[in-house]
Amino acid sequence: MKKKFVMLSLVAVLATTSVVGCSNGNQTKDVPSASSKSSAAPKGPTKFSISYPTTVSTGYHTQVDLNKDKWTLKLEQLTNTDLDVKVLEDSKMSVMFAGGDIPDVVGSVGTPTSKSMSGSVEAGVFMPLDDLLKQYAPNMMKAVPKSAWDAVKYKGKIYGIPEFLNNPSRRGTFIRMDLLEKTGLPAPKTVDDFLNVLRAFKKLGVENPYQMRDSFKYSDILFGAYDVLPYKDQFEVVNGQVVPKFFDVENMQKALQGYKTMLDEGLIPKDFASISSTDYSKNINGAKSGSWSANVTGLPGYRTNIKQLVPDGKVEIIASPKGPEGKGGYFYYSPIVRAFYVNNKVKMETAIEIIKFFDWMLTPEAAKFFTFGIEGDTYTVDSSGKINYKFPTTKEANDEEGYRSGTLWGVHDSTINKMRMELDPSGKDTVTALENVVANEGLPGIGFYPDLAAFTKFPDLVAQGDIGPKLIVDHMVKMIYGKEPITDWPKVIEEYKQKGGNEVIKEATDRYNNKDGVIIMAK
Repeated sequence: MKKKFVMLSLVAVLATTSVVGCSNGNQTKDVPSASSKSSAAPKGPTKFSISYPTTVSTGYHTQVDLNKDKWTLKLEQLTNTDLDVKVLEDSKMSVMFAGGDIPDVVGSVGTPTSKSMSGSVEAGVFMPLDDLLKQYAPNMMKAVPKSAWDAVKYKGKIYGIPEFLNNPSRRGTFIRMDLLEKTGLPAPKTVDDFLNVLRAFKKLGVENPYQMRDSFKYSDILFGAYDVLPYKDQFEVVNGQVVPKFFDVENMQKALQGYKTMLDEGLIPKDFASISSTDYSKNINGAKSGSWSANVTGLPGYRTNIKQLVPDGKVEIIASPKGPEGKGGYFYYSPIVRAFYVNNKVKMETAIEIIKFFDWMLTPEAAKFFTFGIEGDTYTVDSSGKINYKFPTTKEANDEEGYRSGTLWGVHDSTINKMRMELDPSGKDTVTALENVVANEGLPGIGFYPDLAAFTKFPDLVAQGDIGPKLIVDHMVKMIYGKEPITDWPKVIEEYKQKGGNEVIKEATDRYNNKDGVIIMAK
């Protein structure tokens, strides 16, 4: 029987001490019921600071003064707010918490107990929002799925305002179709087919037949084909125990051998284990990659960027190669993409307006602004009411659109922006790929929200949403480079168990049996 599992985000103990020091202690401050406070609108714009999370260190947000930027100014006008905006890399949030300079609203790529939140919710830094949401967020209460609300709860109370997903399958396998046509080969269906296509790409002189990235992030195509993804929400039940999917020795060894073959034959970069997100994007947009794994919604952007360098370049999304059990694709996402937390020091009248600010983001007015921008600047409306949008044609314009419609749009269904896609030929292809290709693949799993408590004790066993535990990733890399035999994978599992894994498995099994904070990632 096949074995499966995934690891969970850890509360960062290092920063927790500092967080506690700048909070009101370990007890969350009692927040009066929203109904007990005046709901009268403030006389002027509501002032508050907000940090938006990002996972990249480049892009539009690094090139402008965000508090003077036209998108911030327009957002303030539409919402009657006075914002102090900054964009913060999620990986650097622990530094912010340790320093104690915490914005009124903090955005995170994670749940209340995720590693990036550094124990802040547990320490009482943020307020529970249940009463405020019920009274002042009718749009959110209607649109946000229960699974997303469950994911932002801590001890039964809602702490986060989620950017959510109604469709958990959103990653796909991209390929340079112009290169594939030159090889004369059909689109690959199996892992062996895929390797043969990569070999043909290499013969054409493609620098990176398959684009890798550090920690196998967005480069986990073979782990998906063999259903051994080592991620946060990829646990499964095997013989009555809830265990990691990478416990499947046979299939993990096949996946590792596949990557080793790719390395030995030059089908992936020699420095694959240290390629940053920035270099990953540069290689793809620089037309140096033949195939890669990415979010389906990136299709229009990749086409725009690559066509600047290769006018005849064609980028398509194909069915992911299948492993021996007929499985393939990528993990099902958590029901939340980001979440926003309100500082416990914020006054109640300001907190109310913050909730209204996010609730507005689910209105048609908000969707029009975040999608198309400013009338007369980035779009016009003809006499029939049809929107004529200036689609970005350069990388710079593409980055700007991504900031406005991605980073700034804090609360919405992030599966796909159909409003935009309906106007863009590449967008229509994106919708087709999402509904007809990606929807037919993907790997379900078991997740726990809040995270398993055992992970606070064993940091090397902690997995994030799409990054495996350090202990596991380190062994994977060594085996692919030939520094350890792949046949030693059973020893890796035993090491995992001895270094805290047995405790993790016991807690996961107990919580699963007790239905305690269990979320099944599935279609």
